[in-house]
Formats: sequence, C-alpha cells, structure tokens
Amino acid sequence: MTRPRHVWAKLLLLALCCYFLIPVWWVVVASTKNARGLFSGSGALWFNGFHLFDNLHALFTFNNGEYLRWLGNSALYAFAGGLGCTVVSVLAGYGFAKFTFRGRNIVFALVLGSVMVPLTALVIPTFVLMSKVGLIDTIWAVILPSLLSPFAVYLMRVYAGASIPDELLDAARIDGAGELRTFWRVALPLMRPGVVTVALLSIVATWNNFFLPLTVLSSSKLYPLTVGIGLWEQLASANNGGGQSLWNLIIIGSLVSVIPLIIAFLTLQKYWQGGLSVGSLK
Repeated sequence: MTRPRHVWAKLLLLALCCYFLIPVWWVVVASTKNARGLFSGSGALWFNGFHLFDNLHALFTFNNGEYLRWLGNSALYAFAGGLGCTVVSVLAGYGFAKFTFRGRNIVFALVLGSVMVPLTALVIPTFVLMSKVGLIDTIWAVILPSLLSPFAVYLMRVYAGASIPDELLDAARIDGAGELRTFWRVALPLMRPGVVTVALLSIVATWNNFFLPLTVLSSSKLYPLTVGIGLWEQLASANNGGGQSLWNLIIIGSLVSVIPLIIAFLTLQKYWQGGLSVGSLK
C-alpha cells in the first residue's frame, strides 16, 4: 500500500485551515446567542438557541441606529481613502517605473524607506498637522492620511516595471498618442491585476484602521465601526450599557463588519486569477 503523496503537507494545511477558521466559526456561533447564552458555559463552539435575527434587530436599532451610522462612515472612509490611495499609488508607481528624471532613485529610496516606519509612529505628527489646518474631528482627518501608502507605491512601481514593455509605450507614442492617452489606453489595462490588489489592500487597511480615527475624531457620529465597537466594549466592560448587555451586540456587530470585506475578496478574486494567467503566457 503506497502512502499518498505530500500527506504531511496536506495535514499541515488542514491544521492551518482549522487554526484560521475556528475564530470565524466562534463568531458565527456566538452571533446566534443572546446575552445569557454567551455566558452560560454550555459550549462556546456550538449553538445554544438561535437568536441571530433578534440580535440583528437589536444591533440596528440600539441607540437610534448608531451602528448603521458607523457602518456608513466606515464605507465612506474605505471608499474615499481606498480609491484615492489607489489613484495616487498607480500614478506614482507608473511614473517611477517608466519615466527618467533627476533624483528618481533618491526619491524612490525615501519612499521605500518610509515603509519601515510604523504607522502608529505617524499618528501624533498627523494629529498635529491636522490640528494646525483645522481638520480635527472631520472626515478629512481620516481620509487625507489614508491617501498615502508607500508600500502601495512600491508595489505598483514593481508591477508596472514588470508588466509594461517599454517597446509598447514607444509604439503608442510613435502613433501619436500623448502620455495621458498612452497611460489610459495601453498601460492601465496591463496593470489591472496590480491596481485591483492595491485597491483591495487600501480599502481593507482603511476599513480596519482603528488608531488614527480614535486619535483625530472626538464626535461619536463620525466614528467608523472599529472605534464604535471599541466604544461599546468599553461600556460593556464598565457595565454601563443602560441596563442592556452589549456583548451580544459587539459580537454580531463584529460579524457584520467583516461581511463587506469577504464580499470584496470573493468579487475581485477573478481579476487576480486573470492577471496570473496572462503572466504565465508571456
């Protein structure tokens, strides 16, 4: 009897899948329990009653529907910040990859070096800057810093340099196309997998951003989901939920908050697959 090939690798992958999926399964199961069921000790990884729809109703109606307002804020920050970051990163990466100008290598080295700086180290300077221009406690205090991502610029620079032949750009210029038209009609379609990757990473980073909104926002009406759920957690820990347990709302709110990201990953997956297929045929 022959042993199946790569059996140990498959077992390792199965163990990793369980490691990553068990917390997700716990959130799904816990979202179906009421506040009493969460602390009943009857089994954290299995169902104990089904109160999912009751929890959703309580989530969307608690405190005049502030969760929906936070959800809208997160969508606004993620869309504006992610889209803006993608535009800036694509243009900067394409410029670094396909144009020769004085100081290009030095400037790109500075951009690359800024990747090593932790984002938390930039929060205080960002707060001081936003305070000086009067943008504290506004949506722009969250959106504007999200437009810049050194890693996204680096990623697009590498991808543009590898996926766009210089001969193709020269042929377009010989045919009379300007730089803007050459970029829009020739370069951008070839960069589509990289653009989608940067867009998704930027959206996810902005959606999950916690420390920056916590620092620059003071009005709860402007909070994203990350800060709003953190506020609920503080109230629940202090037993200050106004006579209502907030733990079931925190858990169902956490589950709802990841659903848009799952949909985005599943929807945009085909663009990555298409990009890999094109690269394998070159």
